[in-house]
Amino acid sequence: MKLAIVTAFPPSKVTLNEYGYHLVKQFRLKKKISEIILLTDHAVEEQHLKFEEDGCKITIKNCWKFNSYKNIITLNNALNETKPDAVLFNLQFLKFGDKKIPAALGLLLPLICKLKKLPTIVLLHNILEQVDLNSAGFTNNKLLQKAYGLIGSTLTRCLLSADYVAVTIQKFVNTLKHKYNTKKVVLIPHGTFEMPPKPDFTLPKGAKQIMAFGKFGTYKKVEVMIEAVEKVREMTDENLEIVIAGTDSPNTPGYLDEMKEKYSNVEGLIFTGYVEEEDVPIIFGESTVVVFPYTSTTGSSGVLHQAGSYGKAVIMPNLGDLTDLIQDEGYRGAFFEADDVISLAGAIKEVVTNDAYRLELAKANYKAASSLPMSEIADMYLQYFEEIIQKKLVRITD
Repeated sequence: MKLAIVTAFPPSKVTLNEYGYHLVKQFRLKKKISEIILLTDHAVEEQHLKFEEDGCKITIKNCWKFNSYKNIITLNNALNETKPDAVLFNLQFLKFGDKKIPAALGLLLPLICKLKKLPTIVLLHNILEQVDLNSAGFTNNKLLQKAYGLIGSTLTRCLLSADYVAVTIQKFVNTLKHKYNTKKVVLIPHGTFEMPPKPDFTLPKGAKQIMAFGKFGTYKKVEVMIEAVEKVREMTDENLEIVIAGTDSPNTPGYLDEMKEKYSNVEGLIFTGYVEEEDVPIIFGESTVVVFPYTSTTGSSGVLHQAGSYGKAVIMPNLGDLTDLIQDEGYRGAFFEADDVISLAGAIKEVVTNDAYRLELAKANYKAASSLPMSEIADMYLQYFEEIIQKKLVRITD
């Protein structure tokens, strides 16, 4: 099979680039794949395809740009040129831009693939029906929220023109099937990027690191975490460092610079900036606990799966998709009330002062992560593609 994957890919900073990397990493090792056509947004070169094992041929096509109005044309041209046997889209609603028109136009591409009769699966990491538009940085205007809801429903119907729409949380499956009366929605879990050797779960010597990882500024707010650690310092003798690993959200440029200035007097506060793929194990390995300073959620959490794969305890707000993941996939964490400094401080104190509890959480999360490696997730997609192709062949012979 000649498989095209539409995704951001490192060194691009566009959302889901890390997930795109790990999709490609696994698909290239599958015997059923003869070639991967990487349809990406950035100047990806051979040097960026850093894989330890040999795999199938990868053809790189830099054929779309974030916030470009021409993406629907340039991506269509790339499909015409490369002639794939099947297409996988790695999407969320702001994949192609944070401006309304480019973002919407990009989401019409699965419909284009349907018209071309290409077997197509859309991996949709979030659905607007489960997104708090205010917290996620879209708008706090009630009328605009209703307008976005109508537009989102229309775009979702376009995405459902694909042969299958895969989502990572069972609640998303239930919501889409009920609202759109469709049988095209399937559950394919997020999966765990890397499965390092089983960690020994002991902590590095020195300060205990309280770490948050991601793109910050919309529904991921570091203020509550920084202030909570300061409270824990007042209550205990623990030597704590605060690590903010990542960058601004595209919707809130300059946010982390503001935080650096606002909390310049806080000791042991580290802003790492963008974390390269090869440095991710180091960041997680050195951390004591991974905190999710979220005010809402927009889909399955890659950070939670990463934390699990490195055997880390986590602290999460008891809301939305994170709670569903805990129930559905077996992860465990200490909980706090979203955007509540005192509540988060209590959860951090409980983990950093009780090593037996930290180990209990860490081992449970490693076990949950181990049950869903990305290699098995790739196999699930291939099974659905084979089913689609077989159905199309039956129609032709009939």
